[in-house]
Amino acid sequence: MSNGRDPPQRPPERRVPPTFSNRGACRFRIEGSAARRRDGPATIVCGLVKRVLLASPRGFCAGVERAVETVEQALDLYGAPVYVRKQIVHNLHVVRELEERGAIFVENEQDVPVGGTLVLSAHGVAPSVHAGAAARRLTTIDATCPLVTKVHAQVIRYAAEGFTVILVGHAGHEEVVGTMGEAPDHVVLVQTVEDAEELELPDTDLIAYSTQTTLSVDETADIVAILRRRFPQLREPAKSDICYATTNRQRAVREMLPQVDLLLVIGSRNSSNSNRLVEVGRAAGVESHLIDDETGIDVDWLVGRESIGITSGASAPESLVGRVCDWFRAYGVTDIRPFAALLEDVVFKLPIELRRAQSSPAA
Repeated sequence: MSNGRDPPQRPPERRVPPTFSNRGACRFRIEGSAARRRDGPATIVCGLVKRVLLASPRGFCAGVERAVETVEQALDLYGAPVYVRKQIVHNLHVVRELEERGAIFVENEQDVPVGGTLVLSAHGVAPSVHAGAAARRLTTIDATCPLVTKVHAQVIRYAAEGFTVILVGHAGHEEVVGTMGEAPDHVVLVQTVEDAEELELPDTDLIAYSTQTTLSVDETADIVAILRRRFPQLREPAKSDICYATTNRQRAVREMLPQVDLLLVIGSRNSSNSNRLVEVGRAAGVESHLIDDETGIDVDWLVGRESIGITSGASAPESLVGRVCDWFRAYGVTDIRPFAALLEDVVFKLPIELRRAQSSPAA
């Protein structure tokens, strides 16, 4: 996450700064595969990139805003160091900036000194983590996204009623690990349509499903359709567990795709919702790439492209979008504009533990 004062980043070192013809086409002199194919340095002409379209909405969702602000406020309230279990959100830039402010990221609560301050990430944790933190007398602040907490509560309720819960999600993802930890004897994980077709469950009418909040809307719909067919008694959530931000960002990309011939998704490799945005683009036949920031752009992708679409995952700060736009401006692209717009006005309160501490007389 940028502090807003970072200078525009230079393109990767292997590219020589562009020259512009009167028509505005950009030429890149490159070293590498294209050069080797021509037995030496070569000059290729990048197709005239006429415009860059910015999907809207994009970037930070309310849960991510809340989680990042929680760490910042905890640092202000308790002073450094404040420990954070796992990455507070799945974005390397955000993590690095918080580290610079005094946050220390750890793998589990056992890595925190007895009596220390611990923030739990937005992805949620199993009850065993809370128990471990209490045993170490940690001041624990739970920054779990409220929409993830809703899924946890749903699974707990189903399990208490004797249901077998089918959890649709990705094995090993922190959100899935935390959700399954709420009722491990009652939850079975389904990741794909093949899993849904092959799933065998006890002969019971008590079957329900929940989902990870950051899944592909289309792929999840396919899985759920199979579950409904195979288990007619299936109990469903009153409202989709896939969060509003994931749904809105996928819809925005889907609407923009007919207007672009290349999609760049800004987000870290371990960001589920960012990877799903790439999948949306590729499923529609549009070349799509995930990049951490402007340094991840490969100039070869731009050859023959006229319209570039840009979006960012729910854990990617808007400053990274600005840096990517500056990268294109440095190569002479002047038509950079938003495509459509959907207002998101969701706001979540800070965790109750933090609000109580801030309002106490000693704060």
